[in-house]
Amino acid sequence: MHLRYSFRVEPTPGQRIALARTFGCARVVFNDALAARKAAWKADRSRIATGALAKRVITDAKKTPERAWLAEVSVDALQSCLRDLDAAYANFFASVSGKRRGRRLGLPVFKSKKDNRQSVRFSKNGFRLRDNGRLNLAKIGDVRVRWSRPLPAAPSSVTVVRDPAGRYFASFVVEVASEPLGPVTAEVGIDLGLTRYAVLSDGRVIDNPRFLRRAERKLRKAQQDLSRKAEGSANRAKARLRVARAHARVADARRDWCHQTTSRLIHDNQAVYLEDLSVSGLARTRLAKSVHDAAWGMFRRVLEDKAARAGRYVGVVSRWLPSSQTCSVCWVVDGKKPLHVRTWRCGGCGTEHDRDLNASRVVLAAGQAERLNAPGGPASPGVEIPRQARPVERGTHPQAQPMHRQPDGNRRPWGGEDVKCAPDQK
Repeated sequence: MHLRYSFRVEPTPGQRIALARTFGCARVVFNDALAARKAAWKADRSRIATGALAKRVITDAKKTPERAWLAEVSVDALQSCLRDLDAAYANFFASVSGKRRGRRLGLPVFKSKKDNRQSVRFSKNGFRLRDNGRLNLAKIGDVRVRWSRPLPAAPSSVTVVRDPAGRYFASFVVEVASEPLGPVTAEVGIDLGLTRYAVLSDGRVIDNPRFLRRAERKLRKAQQDLSRKAEGSANRAKARLRVARAHARVADARRDWCHQTTSRLIHDNQAVYLEDLSVSGLARTRLAKSVHDAAWGMFRRVLEDKAARAGRYVGVVSRWLPSSQTCSVCWVVDGKKPLHVRTWRCGGCGTEHDRDLNASRVVLAAGQAERLNAPGGPASPGVEIPRQARPVERGTHPQAQPMHRQPDGNRRPWGGEDVKCAPDQK
């Protein structure tokens, strides 16, 4: 698998000028290539080949007075822009045809020099690692790198990024082998929330750190100071940088906390089950700021990435699962409850539940049931299943007794007696 290792770099003032020149040339080449392809498609619905496009916007453009300054930067960085454009078009067509999962992507758009984040990528021909630990970039020089850990293998490419806070990073792409952890028997379901960040099915609680809320006062003061500065002035540029650095500290703290928390979960559990939350939908409600501060999407993405490398399993149950309405003891759906109701008593068995703890146990049972019944799982009678899952009630008829296929071939209602299946139903 391919992983990214990001390190802080410290270019000299002259190297910063060279990097700014490289950022600008890469942006111009990308915009010229995009404009050429749009014009060709508008003219006769044709597509310009990548080789011909590179010759037009790089090789031939260097010979013109208007683009002669393209020769001052590495051609490897300019060619990477064309590969990025090809990838953007490929992702768009894959998204339109349904081959790419997730939110539908749009067509590539032109890049702006006013963007606060700038980046450029170098392939193997455009960089090398010196023996003294410096990163040599073509036509830029040896850049100092803050190595926090060694690279596990030789990198295939490096992306130099300048973030809105004015910091420079080098992001290396490295191919590494998976490192499976030793098997454990524990499995856990997680109910994500805002009051408490996560409640685990074993009773543990992860508090919500609320990084943005804790830094709101400093952010407000910095933003007020920025709003008082004149447009285009040097003082406004300095104030904008202070605001960006304040937001960067919040983002860095949130990212570090997310990595540490997910690492502990992956290390302690063989399988982790989550609910498929509609983060984009919740971010349009009155809870938007808290939802963005919680960063559930980043938490799930990091958890899945770490599980893939460690040989663990992450299951995601349907967002329509009534986890807050279903009793984890008798599996009776007790109806909707407003958010201020944190404890409730089941009308079927009389058990009093903590709302979040009960939901995490329902998520655990649902995830185990879906994993057990997934294609490729044990289906033949007599096959040993290490841990029998207890599913939850789903569907539009809560009064019905849903059946679950057991390893012996029978179908058993939750809490009921065995019901023999006909031979053609097994």
